[in-house]
Amino acid sequence: MRIDVVTIFPAFLDALRQALPGKAIDAGIVDLAVHDLRDWTHDVHRSVDDSPYGGGPGMVMKAPVWGPALDEICSPESLLVVPSPAGRLFNQSVAQRWSAEEH
Repeated sequence: MRIDVVTIFPAFLDALRQALPGKAIDAGIVDLAVHDLRDWTHDVHRSVDDSPYGGGPGMVMKAPVWGPALDEICSPESLLVVPSPAGRLFNQSVAQRWSAEEH
């Protein structure tokens, strides 16, 4: 199973190489690739977020950064998972369904 993670904090995921995930990686069961989203930026500050287009508080992620990153990393057969506070709960049944997907 190949898992690609795109993040602005790649070092945070070093812990995935420990315990059970680390054993799965070492055994060749899981191929984990962690990508720094900032590698697809084009400005000197390597910016990945911006003010909301309609105004208001907070920040939003820049689509012009995510688009090329996903185009490069994902194949047409990829299962793309985008975590969101508004998204569905990840539970055992979702994990089982995803594990049955082609890897």
